[in-house]
Amino acid sequence: MSLEGARERWVRTGGIELCVAELGDTDRPTVLLVHGYPDSKEVWSEVAGRLADRFHVVLYDVRGHGRSTAPTPLRGGFTLEKLTDDFLAVADAVSPGRPVHLVGHDWGSVQGWEFVTLERTEGRIASFTSMSGPSLDHFGHWIKKRMNRPTPRRVGQLLGQGAKSWYVYMLHTPVLPELAWRGPLGRQWPKILRRMEKPAAGDYPTPSLPQDAAHGAWLYRDNVRARLRRPRPDAYAHAPVQLITPTGDFFLSERLYDDLGTWAPQLTRRTLPARHWIPRTRPDQLAAWISEFVTQHEGSPAGTAAPAGAARGAHAERFGGQLVLVTGAASGIGRATAFAFAEAGARVVAVDRDAEGAARTAEMSRLIGAPEAWGEAVDVSDEEAMEKLADRVATEYGVVDVLVNNAGIGLSGSFLQTTSADWKKVLDVNLWGVIHGCRLFGRQMAERGQGGHIVNTASAAAYQPSKALPAYSTSKAAVLMLSECLRAELAGQGIGVSAICPGFVNTNITSTARFAGVDAAEEQRRQKKTARLYGLRNYPPEKVADAILRAVVRNQAVVPVTPEARGLRFMSRFTPRTLRAIARLEPPL
Repeated sequence: MSLEGARERWVRTGGIELCVAELGDTDRPTVLLVHGYPDSKEVWSEVAGRLADRFHVVLYDVRGHGRSTAPTPLRGGFTLEKLTDDFLAVADAVSPGRPVHLVGHDWGSVQGWEFVTLERTEGRIASFTSMSGPSLDHFGHWIKKRMNRPTPRRVGQLLGQGAKSWYVYMLHTPVLPELAWRGPLGRQWPKILRRMEKPAAGDYPTPSLPQDAAHGAWLYRDNVRARLRRPRPDAYAHAPVQLITPTGDFFLSERLYDDLGTWAPQLTRRTLPARHWIPRTRPDQLAAWISEFVTQHEGSPAGTAAPAGAARGAHAERFGGQLVLVTGAASGIGRATAFAFAEAGARVVAVDRDAEGAARTAEMSRLIGAPEAWGEAVDVSDEEAMEKLADRVATEYGVVDVLVNNAGIGLSGSFLQTTSADWKKVLDVNLWGVIHGCRLFGRQMAERGQGGHIVNTASAAAYQPSKALPAYSTSKAAVLMLSECLRAELAGQGIGVSAICPGFVNTNITSTARFAGVDAAEEQRRQKKTARLYGLRNYPPEKVADAILRAVVRNQAVVPVTPEARGLRFMSRFTPRTLRAIARLEPPL
C-alpha cells in the first residue's frame, strides 16, 4: 500500500507549512496519525490504507520532516509547545469542531502524550492510541521514583532502560548526528532497518530520510533533558488511552509503563510480539485495534469508561481482536482453549468434524467474550477439506494469528496387534492433521509477513515409550519433532511454534479411544475403565488451555503441562533407562 491517491493540503502554522494527506470519507470519524523519528508520514501508509474504508484518515509530516518545511533556526524550533500548535492547526483544518482520534508512534506518541495531557487541547481529542513512545513527563517521574527510592529491582530497571537509550545520548552531541545521517548512516539506514525489523516493502523509507533524521535530532535536544529534569506534575490524560507495547522493542523497556494507570485512568493495554517499527511490521493488528478502540469511544463523553463487554480475561492485552483457529474444538482441550481465547477477546474459529459441537463452542465463545466466533465442520485428516477451510477462513475472516492444532484420537494396543488400517487412521488425524494445519495456515502467516504463532498438541507420550501405545506415541513424537523443526524454520519470519505435552487430562478422548486386537465388548470395557481412571486423576482441560495461552505469550518451545508430564520430560533427558523400564510394564487394564 502507499499514499498515492491521497488528497493533499498544506497547513500553515508558526511560520512553517505542514504537508497533510487525507484518505477516506471526511464525514466519518477522523483518525490522525503522527509519525516518529526518523520517519515521515509514509511510515503509516500500510495502516492508513487499512483504516481508510471506515474512517477519515489524516497524516502529516512533522515540521522539518518529509515535505513539511523546517523552522529557522532549528534550535528551539521543535519544542513540544510548538509541536502542539502544529497538531491543533492540523486538527482544526481537517476536523473543525469535531474531536479527532489521535494515534502516535515513537516521537509521534511522545507528542501525543503532550497533546492528550494539556488543558488547551481538552475536547479536541476523542481517544489516543500510543505505541513505542512514552510521555516525557511520565518518564521523568519514573526515573525520579527509582532514584529517590532505589531497590535492586528499580536500579536494574534504570540501568536496563539507560542501556536501551544509548541513541538519546548520541543525538545530544553537537554536529555528529547530522554528519552521520547526511553521510553513511543515511545511506545504510534502509538496509539496517530491513535487517532489524523486516518491514513491509513500499513507499518507506522516503528519500528525505537523511534530512528528516538530521532535523529530528532537535526533537531530543529541545525537549528531553528539560522535561526529564522538571516533569509536569499534572500530566493526566483527559481522553481514553490505548497503549500498544511491542515486547521486543530495542529502545524502550516494558517497565516504563508500570505506573501508567495513575496518569491515564481510562487505559486499555495491548502487547505485540514485535520490535519497534510495528506500523510497518504489524499493520493488520494495529488497524484492527485502532478501529476497535475508535469505534468504542466515538461520541462517548470524556470521563466515561470503556463500553461493557470489553475483554477482561487473562492475556486480553495480548489476544484482543486477534484471529485464533482451534481444531478439535467441540470438546475437551480444544473447547477449553477456544473459551480461554474468547475470554481474552480473540475472534475464534472453532473447527471439528462434529458440526453441532463446533457450532456450540462458537456460540459459547461469543457469550464468553469473543467479539466474533464461527464454527466450521472439517475432518483435519482430509487434505482437500483443509485446503478449502484455509481458503475460506482467509477470505471471510482474515489470516489466522494463532493456530492451535489440537484434534487427535487415541489408539491403544500392542504393535503386533495394530493393523495397517489402525496405523493409517491414527497417523492421518494425529500427524497429518497437524501437517495440513501447519502447512496451509503457516504459509498464510508467512506470506502475510506479520508474524503469528502455531501451537501443536503433542503428549507426554511423545517422549515416554510404552508397549501399549506404539501408534499413538509415534504420532505424538512426530508432532513434537515437527514442531521443533518448524520453530527453527519460521523463527526468522516472526512465527513462533510451541508443542504442548499434556499428561493424564480428563477429556472424552479416553471414552472414544480405540483398542487394537480386542472385540467390541472388550474395547467398550477398556474405554470405560480408562475414562474412570482419568476421571479419578481429574486434571481439567482448562489448565491445559491456560498453558497454551502462556506458551504463545512467552513463545515457549515445548510445554509439559501436568506434573507427570513434567516429570517424564525430566526423566527422558536425564534417566532414559528408567523410562525404558517403565515402558515394559503392563497397563492397568
